[in-house]
Amino acid sequence: MVRVKICGITNIEDALCAVNCGADALGFVFADSPRKIDPLTAKNIISRIPPWVSTVGVFLNEEVGNLMVIADRCRLDYVQLHGEESPEYCKNIPIKVIKTVKQDIAKIPSYRVSGILIDTYDPYKAGGTGKVSDWNIAVDAKKYDIPLILAGGLTPENVAEAVGQVSPYGVDVSSGVENEPGKKDWEKVKKFICEAKKFSKKSY
Repeated sequence: MVRVKICGITNIEDALCAVNCGADALGFVFADSPRKIDPLTAKNIISRIPPWVSTVGVFLNEEVGNLMVIADRCRLDYVQLHGEESPEYCKNIPIKVIKTVKQDIAKIPSYRVSGILIDTYDPYKAGGTGKVSDWNIAVDAKKYDIPLILAGGLTPENVAEAVGQVSPYGVDVSSGVENEPGKKDWEKVKKFICEAKKFSKKSY
């Protein structure tokens, strides 16, 4: 069954709603963003998340030492890198890494990471654009045989189609289930997860 990550979590109410609706992972943005969260708030939320739900910290070109201080303090399970982080940079991170790729999928084999996230290319924003990514790029990226996560403009209305076309390991949503940046619409969260999980075939 496809895994679902609800990203841009900023408060415990949204976190628990996502968990209760069946989210497999929650994302906390530590990069500059309308959804940015401070480490102490994230730590407090994560301390109340039940077992078997993964926590993911989203970073953008962060200095490795500072990234690891935040990861340790918040007890993150994964870090998700949205910038120009090199393969060597990723090797220096001692916890599991998800690397975001937007267009140049040919560089995927150079990364030794736990997963690749395909997101929408935007020259001005690193993520959270709400624009639908090119699903054909994601399909092509699957040839590298690494768990692939699809993001970019996913909503409760199009996620089932996206999963059916791409058959990803997981899907990642933020703005598509919000009332406003950092505030989730609980009905959209529930519908998104239900629609995404309609497909149970092996997806990677």
